[in-house]
Amino acid sequence: MSATQVAHSRKRWRLTVDAPSAQRRVLVFLVAAVAAQAAWLAYPAVRGLILPMRDNPAQRGQRLAAELGCFSCHGPGGRGGMPNPGSDTGQVPSFREGTIMMYAHGDDDLRAYVLDGGPAARLARTRASHDAPAIHMPAFRSVVSESQADDLVAYLRSASDLLVPPDGTPAMHGADVAVAQGCFNCHGTMGMGGVPNPGSLKGYIPGFGGADFDELVRDDDELRSWITRGGIARLNDNPLATYFIERQRIRMPTYEQRLPAADVEALIAYVRWLATDEWRHAPFNG
Repeated sequence: MSATQVAHSRKRWRLTVDAPSAQRRVLVFLVAAVAAQAAWLAYPAVRGLILPMRDNPAQRGQRLAAELGCFSCHGPGGRGGMPNPGSDTGQVPSFREGTIMMYAHGDDDLRAYVLDGGPAARLARTRASHDAPAIHMPAFRSVVSESQADDLVAYLRSASDLLVPPDGTPAMHGADVAVAQGCFNCHGTMGMGGVPNPGSLKGYIPGFGGADFDELVRDDDELRSWITRGGIARLNDNPLATYFIERQRIRMPTYEQRLPAADVEALIAYVRWLATDEWRHAPFNG
């Protein structure tokens, strides 16, 4: 074989080798692109498996109330408003503010409404009335478990807006500050959390209590930093944490120049009151 023939043979060999290599590189690139897109689309589902929601009883109760259709009659968020001819007020009652006090005076009454449609004495009066309401509270005793009933009671308590710390305490002042600053708009009623926050690590805003709170707030200094600076050094110095902090749509505001130090300390006391679940045992009238 001449030198020219050898050169042509080597050239053909390079072409047959290089062509598949180029094709493989293109294929690898396409596979990687598809995998990246699939991973991005699947992130919420994967996140739910790897980082499950650290919910609390009130959050579980709220979700269960939605599943049971409670808001169909009691209105979005339990704010009431649906007409109910023949009832005491002419409407299906709200879960909020003074309305709940007309029907329930404690956890036993709330549980009776969930399980049996109301306390026995009230049900007897309704049955004896000639002007009974058009819409009756259904009984869920055969539908929900005892633990689910506990969660529903916890949610109803949190939704009442009637649970406050003892008068004259720093926590009581902190409750007023929290309401004035709109803290519950983001952190949920009674700070129970769970409000969606796209782009964040877990996809929602954490509450004032539970496992999420314990992970994010190790002591009062970190809680003070969250309030005054909108974050803590432990997370701001973590590259993975900052990746999500920078991408979350709702960010914790900073109150260092907006609130007096006394109000900040009162907020700390109030959040601690919520985080220790003391609100779950407070009377409805505060």
